[in-house]
Amino acid sequence: MSGFLASVAVDVPFHSAIGQLLTYRHTQQLVPGTLVRVPLGHRQVLGVVWAEQQATAAGLDEEAVKPVSEVLDATVPLRADWLALIDFAARYYQRALGEVAMTALPSALQDQTATQWAKRVAKVLAVPKARAGRRPAQAQQGQACVSAPVGAPCRAALRKPVLTAQQQAALQALQSAGAATTLLHGVTGSGKTEVFLQLAEQVLQASDDAQILFLVPEINLTPQWQALLLERFAPWVGADGVAVLHSGLTPVQRLNEWLAVHQGRKRLVLGTRMAVLASFARLALIVVDEEHDASYKQQDGPRYHARDLAVWRGRQLGVPVVLGSATPSLESWYNSRPATAEEAGGGYRRVTMPERVGGGSLAALRIVDMRNHPRDTVLAAPLLAAMRARIEAGEQCMVLLNRRGYAPVLRCGACGWKSDCPHCSAHQVVHKAERSLRCHHCGWGTPIPRHCPKCGSTDLAPLGRGTEQLQELLQEQLGTLALRDGRLAQVLRIDADSTRHKGALEAHLAQVHRGDVDIVVGTQMIAKGHDFRRIGLVAAVQPDGALYASDFRAPERLFALLMQAAGRAGRDAAYMQQGGEQAQLWVQTHEPQHPLYAALARQDYPGFAAVQLQERRQAGLPPYTYQAMLRADARTQQAAQAFLRQVADAARAAQWPAARWVTVYAPVPLPVQRVANAERAQLLLESTSRKALQAYLAALHPLLQQARANAPKGLLRWLVDVDPLTI
Repeated sequence: MSGFLASVAVDVPFHSAIGQLLTYRHTQQLVPGTLVRVPLGHRQVLGVVWAEQQATAAGLDEEAVKPVSEVLDATVPLRADWLALIDFAARYYQRALGEVAMTALPSALQDQTATQWAKRVAKVLAVPKARAGRRPAQAQQGQACVSAPVGAPCRAALRKPVLTAQQQAALQALQSAGAATTLLHGVTGSGKTEVFLQLAEQVLQASDDAQILFLVPEINLTPQWQALLLERFAPWVGADGVAVLHSGLTPVQRLNEWLAVHQGRKRLVLGTRMAVLASFARLALIVVDEEHDASYKQQDGPRYHARDLAVWRGRQLGVPVVLGSATPSLESWYNSRPATAEEAGGGYRRVTMPERVGGGSLAALRIVDMRNHPRDTVLAAPLLAAMRARIEAGEQCMVLLNRRGYAPVLRCGACGWKSDCPHCSAHQVVHKAERSLRCHHCGWGTPIPRHCPKCGSTDLAPLGRGTEQLQELLQEQLGTLALRDGRLAQVLRIDADSTRHKGALEAHLAQVHRGDVDIVVGTQMIAKGHDFRRIGLVAAVQPDGALYASDFRAPERLFALLMQAAGRAGRDAAYMQQGGEQAQLWVQTHEPQHPLYAALARQDYPGFAAVQLQERRQAGLPPYTYQAMLRADARTQQAAQAFLRQVADAARAAQWPAARWVTVYAPVPLPVQRVANAERAQLLLESTSRKALQAYLAALHPLLQQARANAPKGLLRWLVDVDPLTI
């Protein structure tokens, strides 16, 4: 029996050593990008045809080259630019091609038969595709004409805010940038979002099939962005014309949204990091909001960075990419540096927006020196007094503590026992409302004991504080305050625990926007991108830990978090003017003279970035060098480190040409050494040449596979993390 050969990518882990592509045969030639179901062992799995081969399978052993089981050809094949994106991501992040491809495709697609797929595609295609109409000559300034089918008369005028001079200049700069990558650095409240929207409007007007991707760092930001996009563009793209892609969707929801984007039925796509891997019919613009956020870096499976892939995808397609932030990552800031006599400029353009819309002022910094207060003080008296005054004036307050739960640990005062997790080198966190102890690393949970498990004493007390305890304290201190409208002050907690149920986050945010809440307590999730209009005071309770962290990126993350938190205050200039007092950021610290807080007081991101980049240049750290982390998990720490040491020794003996440019450090335990009964060790690789580091990592894989095959049974897994964000 003869047939055509096809190279197919299937989900095979890189460390399996099976290979990147498997060969199958079919009675007809299959176009690259075609979805197929193929046999793999005893299973039928989804695959993507990666390359067609002109040779036939005649003369080959039919058992050696298995036939394709089904072809899912009800839709257009995955496009060449998508295949190129997946190929690049697999090579750069050192993962298997099929593994990255299946990560990018909806999980529900992997179970679809050809018949099921045809029915689903037909259902999506049955929905009419809304299109944007052209702006007529008689349209008024600040309005757009909207129509249903192309060519139909204008039936609605879409109002939009008039841009400030600063916004107009930024929009014009983005337009003139063409297909370049641009960093839009604007202070919080400067109106970056409106610039994004008006740029998107122009892209939609320029083409009837253009698609736009909006990336946000976390799921909790998607509801307000979706509402904003629908409010502005629903007459253009339909009431359901915004596709949403994130991990919070059900498998079927994600499949339907992905298919609508792939077919070009939806023109606006809003998503978290996974959306950068979606298949588009005609992607014309990429916007990455809060581009500095670490959430864009995947921390399991293929460890890609969505922002960096967005930049690569923009260059590949020749479309503009806009990176927006009030506190850009130092990598993006460095890449957008202007040219000087000593140094060439970066590859990005930089556009700045230094002023808030409406003339609103940025929050003033108030430092509370906790050395002048009793050791067990949680909220200093001056801070409580300031919060009371703000609430009585009708404003809202936000209190930031980046630690959820009631307390980090439960301790016995008699024998010193602590609530350690039996499976991790970490404590179980006290969750008072649930009356449970829960590990935030492996998820192990137990009821809070009445007696010490070690000595039987009842002298058990929580140590440290989390958002749950802070909410309780504020309710005691300020919850009895009678307000002008006759109600008592309300304290609301927003964190991963209080919003884990479906719809809880949206309900909590609605309470804040309505003014039903006077004090919002939460983790970093409340500091990112939310447009709270009535907040006049933001307080950071325990920020000092990052000042002493071993990770060199900790100061950058802390500065960004505090700047972003401060940006939630005073966003409505007219409302703040009624109150008569400037918005404030209060920081309780034991290090009031630290340079980071001095830069924060000046709201001086460029100054802070200059100091940090100078330190990194001197220390030989990113963005002046490139890093990769090799990690091993094993039953014992000795086995994990022995594996890494064996691989490093073998690589040294191989004397690869790239090795002269790569520094290989000794293996060490991870900060949290044991998680879910697996001991974890890491080995850092560093180079001033990205090309040399990539060549070294590619050559390393055969040694890793060989070392795994020869390793004792205690080794569980290994992985490579390129451009790691935590060291």
